[in-house]
Amino acid sequence: MTLRLESLKPNKGARRRKLRKGRGIAAGQGASCGFGMRGQKSRSGRPTRPGFEGGQMPLYRRVPKLKHFPIVNRKSFTIVNVSDLNKLKDGSKVNLDSLVKIGIVTSPKNPLKVLGNGDLKTKLNVQAAAFTDTARSKIESAGGTCEVLT
Repeated sequence: MTLRLESLKPNKGARRRKLRKGRGIAAGQGASCGFGMRGQKSRSGRPTRPGFEGGQMPLYRRVPKLKHFPIVNRKSFTIVNVSDLNKLKDGSKVNLDSLVKIGIVTSPKNPLKVLGNGDLKTKLNVQAAAFTDTARSKIESAGGTCEVLT
């Protein structure tokens, strides 16, 4: 006998008849249908959604608040400290392109962010996507300006 699409059928005992619940005592699953007496799990439309914990904050919503879960749309920056800007001349315009030409920044994949680590002695006009508060105060106290690029 060859195997043909119309000759296919499941193995003996593979498909069982559906239990018809709530059809009288003789049917074996009458009255409460095996769901017990009362309570949420005995009601019609019975199962709660997957992950439901009776109103408690479910696990799938608690876990991402813990450590070591990455931020989904994280902003990445090319970082430069204020101390690195001391190498530049007074009154010069500082942006990502100028820092690449000088060699302070080697891989300019992301927008520039200036951090406030170190001291600044030169007066500079800095253009960056973001500044920390300490970096902004150090640049302005040295007589320079901070311009935020969008």
